[in-house]
Amino acid sequence: MIVLIDYGVGNLYSVEKAAASVGGDVKISSEAEDIRRAEKIILPGVGAFGDCMKNLEATGLIPTIKAEIFAGKPILGICVGMQILFAGSEESPCVDGLKIFGGQVKKILAGDLKIPHMGWNSVSMRNAQGAMRNLFKGIKNDSYFYFVHSYHALPDDKKIIAATTNYGEEVTAAIEFENIFATQFHPEKSGDVGLHVLKNFVEL
Repeated sequence: MIVLIDYGVGNLYSVEKAAASVGGDVKISSEAEDIRRAEKIILPGVGAFGDCMKNLEATGLIPTIKAEIFAGKPILGICVGMQILFAGSEESPCVDGLKIFGGQVKKILAGDLKIPHMGWNSVSMRNAQGAMRNLFKGIKNDSYFYFVHSYHALPDDKKIIAATTNYGEEVTAAIEFENIFATQFHPEKSGDVGLHVLKNFVEL
């Protein structure tokens, strides 16, 4: 069973439908016991960093989520669900993230390009921590994925960056480290290649 964590943010039903379509046994839940029983976890997120953390804290699930991550359970963060894995964000300067990784979430230095970065963009994959064997297995490099965001994560450890895109500057598009996977793009909105990413996670 894969638990899609419900903390009041994220495209829960579109993510559930997409993951189920590639073979995932998905349950939307805000119960700690379900998270403990799950084989894998998906952590969605839409909106502001601070609001996501406030909602997540209100559920009381943070200790359970962190315990399961540190115990080695696979987790997939999506969009702001990826950003909150880091220490903090300049979008919400007084709010701590989950601090799974060191590093900050910064506003994209997009130059003359519009913010938010919204729409399809090509993704360059790295072989970080075997990313080409895991999250992006079987996906052609420079495939296009769908983004909606103004901020991106800048990890202290650059080795966890599994993929990047370019939007005025190099932007972190995905991370991967051991049992932890996350995408800044929305796989559930990214057509066949997005479904392939979800399938790879489901089949880990």
